[in-house]
Parts: sequence; structure tokens; C-alpha cells
Amino acid sequence: MSPRPFLAQRLQQSQALLAPGVYDALTALLAQQAGFEAVYLSGASLAYTRLGRSDVGLTTATEVAQTLAHITDRVDIPVIVDADTGFGNALNTQRTVRDFERAGAAMIQIEDQTFPKRCGHLEGKSVVPVAEMQGKLRAALDARRDRHTLILARTDAVAVEGLDAALERAERYLECGVDALFIEALRSQEQMARACAQLAQRVPLLANMVEGGKTPVQSAAELGARGFKIVIFPGGTARAVVHMLQAYFASLHQHQTTGPWQPQMLDFEGLNAVIETQQLLALGQSYAAAEPAPK
Repeated sequence: MSPRPFLAQRLQQSQALLAPGVYDALTALLAQQAGFEAVYLSGASLAYTRLGRSDVGLTTATEVAQTLAHITDRVDIPVIVDADTGFGNALNTQRTVRDFERAGAAMIQIEDQTFPKRCGHLEGKSVVPVAEMQGKLRAALDARRDRHTLILARTDAVAVEGLDAALERAERYLECGVDALFIEALRSQEQMARACAQLAQRVPLLANMVEGGKTPVQSAAELGARGFKIVIFPGGTARAVVHMLQAYFASLHQHQTTGPWQPQMLDFEGLNAVIETQQLLALGQSYAAAEPAPK
């Protein structure tokens, strides 16, 4: 089954879907090899790794679409992609959806922050009027060419207007016909329980786990028992890589060689095995040795 229909079908199951955050084709490949059923292309992680900057609206739709295309060319599991605010108004949102759909997205997330947006767990956010966000969501739904391409509506209103207003926004966004909802930065177990009690029986809900963020970090099993259908750890991959590279570079700088780190590294052949170099070379050779087709 192709990634888009698979994702739609998978969200009908009782067990929550755990999608780790990725930021390029290599991290997506490693996630697939680890057995994950889907991945989440994190806008924050893309800003961290591509720009070396914070998640404050500096990445462009083109940069995300290009990265997404590289990922979907390399893996065959669904990719949920962070489209920020749609990168503009309703018309910009339509173009973003079309570009991301062509690049292979299975689910496209659009949020109700003002532009430039910022990470959902940073202070100082603001949100657009409900009617403006509804227009963007309708535009997004109209723009998709494949009915299996799912639209995920995210609200950041908890931090700005409070939980009641965030839940009301979620209801209004659901009326537009979106396929899933994401209430960002829920502050407590009680808030999470209330969101699930109101919405989980009607639409898949996404839980965002940010290490050190606003929402209590729990396992996918615990969140699934609450009623969430999608669980993401969007920045965990980047945080793990940064932690490891800090130690690696410190060791290399101190010792002037990778010797002390080699037990913790893949060697040349090990890395080539992961990225399937021999299979790629064999594929190339099969074309070089092919007989010309008879005329």
C-alpha cells in the first residue's frame, strides 16, 4: 500500500502512531530501518540543521519542499510535514499544499500562528483570527489533488488565549473538514485529558512531545491510552545528534584523531552498509549491462 492510503488506514487503528522527527533523507532512512511506520519532518529541526538557527520562521517553503522530496525519494513510509503557517495567506497556503503534495507528503500540518511564527514551546507567540485560519484550511483542502493527502490543523492558542479558546478553535477548524487536529503545548495531564475527552472520538489528535517543553513527556502507549492517535518527538533526533556531536568534536579537538571515538562510530564499510551502497552500485551495473531492446 502506498504511503498516503496507509496513513489514513493506520489512523483508524486503536494503537497510537509514533512518528519520530527527522530533518533529512538519512535520518528518515534510519527511522525506517528502525521499524517506524511514519516520520515527521520537523520545521524546527530543519531550522536547527539546515540554518543552524532557531525555529522563528526563517525557513522557506521551498527549503522544506526540497528536503521533503529528498526524503520521500529515499523512504516508502508516510511523511507528516510541518508547513508552519502555510507560509503566508490562503493563496500561499494553497501553493504550499500543492508543492508539498507533489513532493510526496502524506499529511500536511498548518498552524494558526501569525507570521513570522516561532516554535510552539517558545514564549511570545500570537495567533491569527479564527476566520483567517478557517480560510487557510479551506484553501488547503481545496488545493490537494489526492483525497488521501491529509490536512492537519494546529492551534497555538493555549499559550495566547487559554485552553477554552484553543478547544473552541479546534472545533471551528474541525468544521472546515480537516483530517486531524493538533492542540500545541498543552500544559498538564488535565489539559490533555480534557482535549481528548472533547475531541478524540471524532478526529485523530496529535500529541507533541518536546523534551524540556511545556507538555509532560509520556510514551506513545500512555498517550494512545488517553486517546491520542499520533505521537511525535519532533526535535528529539536533532537534540540527540547535537549532544553526540558536541562530545565527538570535543574529543577530536583534544586528541587530534578519531581514535578514541572509533568504538562509537561506524567505519567506512559500516556506513556504506546502512545507506545500501552495494545495492545502488549493483543497480547501476544492471543498466550498464542491459541488452539493447530489439527494434
